[in-house]
Amino acid sequence: MFTGLIQDTGTITRVTSGAMTDFWIRTSLGAEGFALGESIAVDGACLTVVEKGGDTFRVQAAPETLRRTTLGARKAGDRVNLERALALGDRLGGHLVSGHVDAVSEVLETFAEGGSWVMVFRLPPELAPCFIEKGSVTIDGISLTVNAVDASTFRVQLIPETQQRTTLHGKGPGAQVNLEGDLIGKYVARLYALRGAPEAAAQGTGLTEAVVRAAGFSPRG
Repeated sequence: MFTGLIQDTGTITRVTSGAMTDFWIRTSLGAEGFALGESIAVDGACLTVVEKGGDTFRVQAAPETLRRTTLGARKAGDRVNLERALALGDRLGGHLVSGHVDAVSEVLETFAEGGSWVMVFRLPPELAPCFIEKGSVTIDGISLTVNAVDASTFRVQLIPETQQRTTLHGKGPGAQVNLEGDLIGKYVARLYALRGAPEAAAQGTGLTEAVVRAAGFSPRG
């Protein structure tokens, strides 16, 4: 588990493709102290440390990971957001993040508002039931608050600290990002899908407006 609070922006130094794709990443976190087999979130994708040395560590991505995340497009020189796994007793400063990327989204618009940086993203339909205004979302491993959401887009704001400590501020319209919906939201959506329309849930059609209304909620247009 992770919290979505980025600890470092590492730099990919080498990528080797094969049955598994290997990424060597340089970090200021002190990779020599990593435990082999420990989990680390790389741009929000939970990967396993398989080699370490000095300030560099190596992780491997399976074909499914490359299909479901932006890692397949990463190359040497790219910067990535890093977070080591949460230890029991640590402060949960962001929100519960599993490191299992749900979908790849796209930056649609960016603009400044005061000292913040507003970013608008495409909202994949399959994740829409997990998004609420002022709820949580993980973008490239970063825990952020959903400031606004409609049928096909959502918006977040980056404070100066987030702009400086992560890679997200440097991404403009057309850039792709990893999305993980709120963990609790996903379970709630699944619960109501099963409760309100078991035949739809069994077919994988997910949460519909009819199911939400049947559960006593009134979706806003």
